[in-house]
Amino acid sequence: MLVLSRQRDESIMIGDNIEITIVDIRGDKVRLGINAPNTVPVHRKEVYQAIQRERSAPPKAAAGTAAEHPAPASSVHAAQANALPGATLPAPAD
Repeated sequence: MLVLSRQRDESIMIGDNIEITIVDIRGDKVRLGINAPNTVPVHRKEVYQAIQRERSAPPKAAAGTAAEHPAPASSVHAAQANALPGATLPAPAD
């Protein structure tokens, strides 16, 4: 692992097109700004791991189960928010 020291408003380049900037430092929290092409997915590690688990999980819907009786949108959003701490989700459509 490469370890670099940076101060506020300083950046690190990854390749030619990914820039990581130290936006703010407050106590033990560091805020990063990431400028990357739209083709490069950028996620917090816990979100990335949740995505990987979802992709590798067997399909949940079977005939005569949840596929015929979907949960209300508010329940789905609550479950997603619990699975991804700190994630912001769009408001459910009415």
